[in-house]
Amino acid sequence: MTERPRADVTRDQSNLVIGPSAVRWDGNVLEIDIEERDKRLFNPFRRPVRGTVRVIPEALNAASFALDPAENHIWHCMAPRARIEVEMEEPGVSWSGSGYFDHNRGSEPLEEGFRVWHWSRAHMKQGAVVCYEGERGDGSLFASAIRFDRHGVPDEMPLPPIAQLPSSKWRIERRTRSQIGVAEVRKTWEDTPFYARSELSSQLFGEDVAAVQESLDMRRFASPVVQFMLPYRMPRERA
Repeated sequence: MTERPRADVTRDQSNLVIGPSAVRWDGNVLEIDIEERDKRLFNPFRRPVRGTVRVIPEALNAASFALDPAENHIWHCMAPRARIEVEMEEPGVSWSGSGYFDHNRGSEPLEEGFRVWHWSRAHMKQGAVVCYEGERGDGSLFASAIRFDRHGVPDEMPLPPIAQLPSSKWRIERRTRSQIGVAEVRKTWEDTPFYARSELSSQLFGEDVAAVQESLDMRRFASPVVQFMLPYRMPRERA
């Protein structure tokens, strides 16, 4: 929630510390301690955000996937299915439910490697399905549908048909995959000039599913106007 200088970041095999916040992995549970302040556009008052999130994987996957031929960008879905427990002190809210945990890593900025991407994840009766597709910086396309069984083992599946979605309020183009070629946006959680994240109802591999979907436009992200706006949305700590 805050951009921080390099000196405020430390890490080892099981820990990542970013300013006053930290992430710990004990081999069974990922625990995230949040000690932050929010920032609302054009509002100088930053409210405290403090609490703990626990991510308990139902299965772990060791395989990573390259998103480009040069392997400059790697995607790793560590926990295709997980349980989450959220305990916030400020604001005073808590909940638990189902979750997912992955990360992207790479040797160059995302805006150099990609123009757009669309990603979605759905829990199945057994395991989960992730659909990932987009356009790389050189104009080439990539697309995959990966099904993880209840043990977290991945298997690349035939791509379901494209299901077009309505553009976001910021006119971000969205799409996903659905066995019947149709999906419905239930709710949009994040809608920004370069990124949209939504909940969908869809059908995959014979099951009706609720899916989390995101669309990212790195051309928008790299534009001077968006770069100028970012510090008003995400505060920056100076070295």
